[in-house]
Amino acid sequence: MASKAGSDNGIVETIKTVVYALLIAGVFRTLFFQPFWIPSGSMKDTLLIGDFLFVNKMAYGYSRYSCPFAICPITGRILGSEPERGDVVVFRHPVSGADYIKRLVALPGDTVQMRDGVMILNGEPVPQEPAGQFEEVFERQGPLGTHPRCENSPVGEGGICVKSRFRETLPGGRSHNILNIDERGAADNTPLFTVPEGHFFFVGDNRDNSQDSRVAQAVGGVGFVPFENLIGRADRIVFSSAGRSMLYFWTWRSDRFFKAVE
Repeated sequence: MASKAGSDNGIVETIKTVVYALLIAGVFRTLFFQPFWIPSGSMKDTLLIGDFLFVNKMAYGYSRYSCPFAICPITGRILGSEPERGDVVVFRHPVSGADYIKRLVALPGDTVQMRDGVMILNGEPVPQEPAGQFEEVFERQGPLGTHPRCENSPVGEGGICVKSRFRETLPGGRSHNILNIDERGAADNTPLFTVPEGHFFFVGDNRDNSQDSRVAQAVGGVGFVPFENLIGRADRIVFSSAGRSMLYFWTWRSDRFFKAVE
């Protein structure tokens, strides 16, 4: 009898340990950092498919989207800090509910337009300087198994996929790389947008391969993103897997451990 009681107590203690661990992990994920694995190439070459990072949820305060499944009983935003132009941000899509990661380029009240692939912010072209080429192997990438898009298409399996790279400097001095695939990409020329109060405008660094604010939500894009939908800021890559799973440690990229996100 004593043995059975001891066994029952052991099971109860194990259950308690698991529950406590889950609660601690939930609190940590909600208040501090959320793991995020890059599934697409829309932010190359800043972020590659297979990059694993933690999103800093303290950067902008908290909203209902800070909790898993948007269950936080929060209206608006608490302890909020305004994001800065140039931040790489994870946010909840206003319509689909999916989590996206893009670069914040325009703030409330800004005007923004694309003209022949050049961003015009508040009436001024954002400077771009040639920065060589971005090269990668033309092969299936990540868990989705998609091939990269190439400026030098067509490229055979295992060939070198090339994209033109430029260094873009936003107002305020923050610089980052952007990539070009098409001379006349679908979103290289846009209407003039005025960012409404309480909203932000996001663009992917891989300009011709990004679903972002340049396309309205009504036709499958992102459109303007409310402040409430911001989840956190991407500051640093922890590690990066070039394989189909982040568990394939033999495919981890040696040059991306703890790499800062520009």
